[in-house]
Amino acid sequence: MRKFIAMAALAAGLGFAASASAQVVGIATSNPGSLFHNIGTAVANAANQAGLNTTIQPATSPNQFIPFINSGGIEFGVANLQEVTYALEGKGWFNGTAFPNLRVVAMLMPLQEAIFVRKDSDIKSVADLKGKRMVDGYTAQNTILPQLDAIYSTAGLTRADMTPVYVPSVVEGANAFIAGEADGFIFAHGAAKVREADAAVGGLRALAIDNPTDETLAKAREHWPTAFFSHMKAGSSPGVLEDAAYFAFPQVIFTHANASEDAVYRMAKAIHEGKEAMVATFPPFRAFDPAAMRGDPGVSEFHPGAIRFFEEAGLK
Repeated sequence: MRKFIAMAALAAGLGFAASASAQVVGIATSNPGSLFHNIGTAVANAANQAGLNTTIQPATSPNQFIPFINSGGIEFGVANLQEVTYALEGKGWFNGTAFPNLRVVAMLMPLQEAIFVRKDSDIKSVADLKGKRMVDGYTAQNTILPQLDAIYSTAGLTRADMTPVYVPSVVEGANAFIAGEADGFIFAHGAAKVREADAAVGGLRALAIDNPTDETLAKAREHWPTAFFSHMKAGSSPGVLEDAAYFAFPQVIFTHANASEDAVYRMAKAIHEGKEAMVATFPPFRAFDPAAMRGDPGVSEFHPGAIRFFEEAGLK
């Protein structure tokens, strides 16, 4: 009964019921200001321009809406591949409860992430964070703690080396930083909240991976297996003050096994053909390569509707 009530509450929170018209599809995203909300909005705009009636349904984070998608309560969601993998296998914060109905629709551009501090701070590297007030907790967004662990590990640190400032989500972590309650916060490059923080404090510094070697990457992957290091050019995003390497991992649009093959086909086609529309909505989509939509999903599977489009488009 408790599980049923929780799912019903989530359905109400998402503002989307399974009985809605089959001609309207929803994309579950994280809260406004988050990267996944930006991405979902851009994808929805491209889908709408392609004739697929699509709405955005914000929730706090993927770990909250993944079970709802798995059950068929909403058609699509935006998440990172690692979290979808954990959900499929019941690992990590899913604590043995697997969600085997999840299916990938498309691989998107990588999520590039950093810990941000004030530009005028004496914190110049991840190693300089030792003893500082750092966001922690993330009770509503379980995906963040292992990402912090991974970034700290590249400098030989752990969360225990910080003075914790407890927040429920990345958006609230950024708010704590803006309010002066934390010395740094973690967020994805390009997100609206990062631009807001940059303006609010007079400039940010994104802390790069100082030693982006295979050995350092192996340490990061102990905490976040799909991680890799991605190089960014100075000035390409708020806080990127020099050419440097940053923590990154794949992100995806996903659905459930029983989703309409036609709707998934149309969504995959809209994403493949809609880069211009998505860039107009969210400029970081410039890094999206339509030819790479059929990338390696790891233990995940692509939905048959997506595969039908890939084969039609000659994607391998």
